[in-house]
Amino acid sequence: MGTDTEPWALDNERPAHAVDLPAYFLDTTPVTNAAYQRFIADGGYDDPRWWTQDGWEHRQRAGLTAPLFWKRQDGEWLRRRFGTVEPVPPNEPVLHVSWYEADAYARWAGRRLPTEAEWEKAARHDPVTDRSRRYPWGDGPPGSEHANLGQRHLRPAPAGSYPEGQSPYGVRQLMGDVWEWTASDFHPYPGFRAWPYKEYSEVFYGPEYKVLRGGCFAVAPVACRGTFRNWDYPIRRQIFSGFRTARSLESV
Repeated sequence: MGTDTEPWALDNERPAHAVDLPAYFLDTTPVTNAAYQRFIADGGYDDPRWWTQDGWEHRQRAGLTAPLFWKRQDGEWLRRRFGTVEPVPPNEPVLHVSWYEADAYARWAGRRLPTEAEWEKAARHDPVTDRSRRYPWGDGPPGSEHANLGQRHLRPAPAGSYPEGQSPYGVRQLMGDVWEWTASDFHPYPGFRAWPYKEYSEVFYGPEYKVLRGGCFAVAPVACRGTFRNWDYPIRRQIFSGFRTARSLESV
């Protein structure tokens, strides 16, 4: 996990270190709008069982009832995208959800958010060679056939797109489309050294921030790699954030 060789890597991506993980299952695509609508329809926003205590308090305080920019009109879910109101496309990954919402959905679905290490293993590990790749598809830079990056489409691609960009485990869209919330707090790796200055990453370490991985459709390819770590407050929704869920092997 992490890197010692990536020339563009930031201090929080370093150093490379070994992590042993128990077996787990991971969604092969991000959670879609259609799947998230089932959570809403089942009363997911009104049932505190699915929310952490902080999440439930925030949900009530902020009046959350659906992803940001969604509204219900004449029995149909609509969203505002770059100033245009349109029907919510069922097959696209859900977008503009906070960590609290992603975590609540995962609990409702009988799953959980993946840890940062689980996400990176799915995105980088090659079980045949037992080495970590730069990207899910290999070490070559992202092409238009691999991932939805660089503001080419200004929206996520339908779930299941980009088969040439899948990882050796068959997981798709780990790069681009939506930033993916993980279960992990933003902490330094063992042996971390601040660079080029302490305030770049170190001042943000702690339980206040959650890690996001994978980039989104608006991210430049040069900034998208398997080791890149993004972080934000769990209340954030204006970012291009989505998620996928995981299960531990023993929960099956």
